[in-house]
Amino acid sequence: MKQNAASKNRIPLLPLLLVNFIGTLGFSIVLPFLVFLVTRFGGNALVYGILGATYPAFQLIGAPILGRWSDVYGRRKILFLSQFGTLISWAIFLVALFLPISTVWAIGSGPFGNVLLTLPLLLLFFARGLDGLTGGNVSIANAYLADVTTEGARSRNFGKMAISSNLGFIIGPALAGILGAFALREVLPVLAALLLSLAATFIIAFRLPESKRCILETTPETVNVRKVFGQEHKECYALETAEKLRTKDILSLKNVPFMLILYFLIFLGFNVFYTAFPIHAATSLQWSITQLGIYLSVLSLLMVLVQGPVLGIVSKKHSDALLTIFGSVILGTSFIFLLSARTSVLYLAAVLFALGNGLMWPSFLSILSKVAGETYQGAVQGFASSAGSLASIIGLISGGFLYEALGAPTFIASTFIIYAVFLFSFRLMSFEHKRGN
Repeated sequence: MKQNAASKNRIPLLPLLLVNFIGTLGFSIVLPFLVFLVTRFGGNALVYGILGATYPAFQLIGAPILGRWSDVYGRRKILFLSQFGTLISWAIFLVALFLPISTVWAIGSGPFGNVLLTLPLLLLFFARGLDGLTGGNVSIANAYLADVTTEGARSRNFGKMAISSNLGFIIGPALAGILGAFALREVLPVLAALLLSLAATFIIAFRLPESKRCILETTPETVNVRKVFGQEHKECYALETAEKLRTKDILSLKNVPFMLILYFLIFLGFNVFYTAFPIHAATSLQWSITQLGIYLSVLSLLMVLVQGPVLGIVSKKHSDALLTIFGSVILGTSFIFLLSARTSVLYLAAVLFALGNGLMWPSFLSILSKVAGETYQGAVQGFASSAGSLASIIGLISGGFLYEALGAPTFIASTFIIYAVFLFSFRLMSFEHKRGN
């Protein structure tokens, strides 16, 4: 039975937005302490970079599988599985804090520097890898949102998803500073992340309805063990087309490969910036942790404002393609202002960054969901997440290397990448024209 606009409007977005917010908040609480944990457990800057790339590396494997499963078995069930994996990974992370720092393998001088691979450090790698392997949260949540959103509200609702993430990044670091002031130091933030993940798991299990369209059975089935995690008033038959879908089938879908390329480029530009800027702030600008935290919090707050009221107004007047085009050129330009050492100019860069990203990213995700269609929504979102993961791996590593070699001009690399997105985005207008949007 195909869902119509009225049935879509009856599904509340609050539980999904809350799950997204909790996931971001949980990680952002731990993020400020991660580099200190790595060094205390025997690692160095290179190990920290590799640890950062561990999550997207394993997500590259898991996200497409989870996305396809969500097309077959339902969004909520697979979202629950993904969130449960995150819960277990935080439990492992917490255990690592109490293990003795015993050396498993020592690496001497050379390109890796002096590194001690200790038992707790290896457990951190395992925890991040498990979280990445089950890390289909974002792609499945995007597919869920596409299921329950009408055509006219797509960009606004994807903007709400971005707001929920940014709110987590605003509150998380501040909460980390408060919790870290206690005697237990890193234990309390990690414990908070674990409890938040547990809360998100319960929300998915008991408050989030299934979103996928279903075929009603002739005779309703009585309650049984297969519904223990379900709230559906109907059972779904597995979609045969989704079961048979292979990688080459995804790549043969019209306009999907082009959208995956843009997804890759956007994430690549972001991750070069996100790796290089903290290094730039700490070394060249001589900022303190407080100054950097304030800057990132202001940046997230500005993005919330843009992706909320600003996007809500302009999305009613302009198409998703046009907003993607204008947003990408503004975003690319913002990186140029990061070359300055003046604080006022750097905050101007933050304003442009928030405006460009706030207009571009939700609008781009809206177009991606339209291109994917209803049948293959989860699979396409999973492949998009993998494209983002691959770009994250490359961006996290190359951003550090480029900054060591070039310094501040590294930000020009992000400018060129996002400007490429700007040029390619003109093709998106033809997508909407053919759809009659």
